[in-house]
Amino acid sequence: MSDFLNHFRSVQLEKAKENIMPAQCPYCSVQCSMELTEERIVTRKRYKAKPNKQDPVSQGRLCIKGANAHQHVMTDERITSPLLKIDGEFSPISWELAIEYITEQFKAIQSVYGNDAVGVYGGGSLTNEEAYLLGKFARVAIKTKHIDYNGRFCMSAAASAGNAAFGIDRGLTNSLSEIPDAECIILAGTNIAECQPTIVPYFRQAKKNGAFIIVIDPRETATAKLADLHLQGKPGMDAYIANAILKVLIDEGYTDHHFIQQQTTGFAALTEQLKQLDLHELAACSGVSAEQLQLAAKKYGEAKTGFVFTARGVEQHANGYENVRQFINLVLASGKIGKHACGYGAITGQGNGQGGREHGQKADQLPGYRSIENEEHRNYIARIWGIDEADLPRKGVSAYELMEKAEQGELSAMFIMGSNPVVSNPNAVFVEKALKKLKFLVVVDMFLSETARLADIILPSSSYLEDEGTMTNLEGRVVLRKAERKPPGEAKHDWEILCSIAQALGKPEAFAFSSAEDIFNELRLASRGGIADYYGITYDRLKEEGVFWPCPEPQHPGTPRLFGSSFAHPDGKALFYPAQQPELNEAPASDYPLLLTTGRIMDHYLSGTQTRRSPDLQKRAKEPLLEIHPDTAVEFGIEDNALLQLRSRRGSTVIRSKITDTIRRDTIFAPFHWGDLQSINRVTNPVLDPVCRMPEFKVCSVTISPLIDKQRSLPDDSVTKADEPVETNESLPQSHGSAV
Repeated sequence: MSDFLNHFRSVQLEKAKENIMPAQCPYCSVQCSMELTEERIVTRKRYKAKPNKQDPVSQGRLCIKGANAHQHVMTDERITSPLLKIDGEFSPISWELAIEYITEQFKAIQSVYGNDAVGVYGGGSLTNEEAYLLGKFARVAIKTKHIDYNGRFCMSAAASAGNAAFGIDRGLTNSLSEIPDAECIILAGTNIAECQPTIVPYFRQAKKNGAFIIVIDPRETATAKLADLHLQGKPGMDAYIANAILKVLIDEGYTDHHFIQQQTTGFAALTEQLKQLDLHELAACSGVSAEQLQLAAKKYGEAKTGFVFTARGVEQHANGYENVRQFINLVLASGKIGKHACGYGAITGQGNGQGGREHGQKADQLPGYRSIENEEHRNYIARIWGIDEADLPRKGVSAYELMEKAEQGELSAMFIMGSNPVVSNPNAVFVEKALKKLKFLVVVDMFLSETARLADIILPSSSYLEDEGTMTNLEGRVVLRKAERKPPGEAKHDWEILCSIAQALGKPEAFAFSSAEDIFNELRLASRGGIADYYGITYDRLKEEGVFWPCPEPQHPGTPRLFGSSFAHPDGKALFYPAQQPELNEAPASDYPLLLTTGRIMDHYLSGTQTRRSPDLQKRAKEPLLEIHPDTAVEFGIEDNALLQLRSRRGSTVIRSKITDTIRRDTIFAPFHWGDLQSINRVTNPVLDPVCRMPEFKVCSVTISPLIDKQRSLPDDSVTKADEPVETNESLPQSHGSAV
């Protein structure tokens, strides 16, 4: 008996050995904080995520992704040493050899083809410090103008619209805490219930308080089920919905004339335009009844407080910039901005989609949201970086256009950090071919992603549990992510990798950082006086609830609500935008009769590089499913849960059907979290918005057919082979130019 008791006590002592790590979810823009408990039971380890009840944003909530985020960190699929491709196979090498090889290749390529022959491609989940440093790395160490990032596919339409309308781009103009006091809320093209579920209680509370919620979406999503009114419009017709609502606001006298006169410009010309438009024609184009549009306008117009929120459903179009401007017109016409529970918000998608676009990853941007073409801005940043302004490159091209440059031979090498463009870019078959044409490709990642498989050399990076730094959430709240876990093997932080390569390229003094905080302090200086001013924010100030930017001085409290007295344009006024009536770039045709729209699901994130390596998440959603209306399924001979071939003018993908009456008959929906033959971006349209260079992800014409015969002959691994693109006879798209 005593032996049994001693054994029992020893087991309990082992179990009591717990390590509690502060953590922050690496996924969406809410940036929920938590504690990760590591329990050691004899020789095994068990992990459990516990939400932080003191978190000012999530208020003690975690979604299923956050609760299981640690699983991809702990997997044995992590890359733990640099890998060099030799005869088609990856072999481990030392960091010293990896850095030497990379610098030799970059120098050799640039000596022949020029500095701009090397491209840099970043990610919207990098910390602020690493996003800032990547921009500096491209322009100071590589000396190339060719840098952009995957946030181009997330927030560029809303960012350019916000800058043009207000003079500033910050995801939300107000804090989330004001949402419960809104009397009317419009959610246009956003599915927060699946994409940002931990903020849904703000909207539920608003509804409980009597708010009227309007959801605009071609699908009946989990978010649409929250709505009092669901406007189930046609994909790509959002501008018609916004203009119809605005026309009713004006015709029925719901506009705020005093606000319009004192704080805006351009309203008179817009009013004259709208007088020429017929409400019933707008309704017919939008796919929403005139009665529903009138009700939406009445509820929003009568409300004393209200918000309009947009997201990718409105923004990921070749006219995404214009779409967002139309919805901002509603906010300005009603005067519902700059006051408590009144404002506009673009629901940021990526974990640091807000901060990632503020400090220099974009092709036309310098830190602090400065313009790379503005001489005053260039001179200021050149002084901070210790270089001559003449040596600072000018603007390059957008993310997809980098792939076009690679295919055309204008780019000979590329450095990719924190992104998986083979899955996340539109027209993915073309993108894969373009990357294969490069003479040299470096990928920094935790895993052997679909893009990393194409690399000449892979550098192992640290995870969110290992990499300390700041993030900026969808509100514009800067928060500090603590990270105490040691990276596995020889994996390094992204900022350490950038510093090592930059030093080897002859820039030791400009990249002599010893911590993330060192980088942040330089970022503060670089942003000072810019639109996104972080100068007054310090690590010490971020230990509690975070700080909203702009925060120009250390004593400044931060700015939870924008535009209380004026807008950020020189005259202090916001700008209305002319009414637009867009047409589909790809209308349904006899050979491609359906409209495809794409998006996210609850269980996965972006290209799925991380979430597909979480066993619990993968178990919940093993493969993408194509949502199709029952009537449409009958028309095309589709059974439920059957494998299909989905084709567009660019390529095809293999996907399983999910028959549901929650989607329009003329529309099908697929998530984009899978790669290879399951990648939906093999068929999406790369045509770009002329203002922000956002691709047309959200709508393209397609056809579907059962894969019954092919299913019997497909090998078991047919949907995981990367080197078997489905070819079409269609010509590849031509370059869209270099404007950003």
